Amino acid sequence: MLTPGQAADCPRFTAVLDKIRVAGPVGRPRTRPAAVAADKAYSSKANRAHLRRRGIGAVIPEKSDQQLNRRKKGSAGGRPVAFDPVRYRQRNTVERCFQKVKAWRGLATRYDKAPESYEAGLYLRGSIMWLRLLTSTT
Repeated sequence: MLTPGQAADCPRFTAVLDKIRVAGPVGRPRTRPAAVAADKAYSSKANRAHLRRRGIGAVIPEKSDQQLNRRKKGSAGGRPVAFDPVRYRQRNTVERCFQKVKAWRGLATRYDKAPESYEAGLYLRGSIMWLRLLTSTT
């Protein structure tokens, strides 16, 4: 889902999640992954409630201000959010992929004004990364 460069990603969380298709070895792609790992920017009640409604595990660290507000309320603040640090470390793979995409200056700074041109650059960069991966393993 392509958004303006200056727009925040968090409001688009549910829309992006609705478009995800996880391919398995057989059958149709799954629309409900086992868990979603995201950074602190996605830590909100709305996002966590959406994941809970769909039965998806949230691997999202809690923001420090949310922790303080919860602790300030005492027992009325509720329990801390569940967080799996082992699963969260796997997010590193995604972040490294973003850095490889942004190695192209035009994609990192978003010189293209038309969304179609920018999206074409993303597809081209992804194809080159995939081809390099195929040729480096043989």
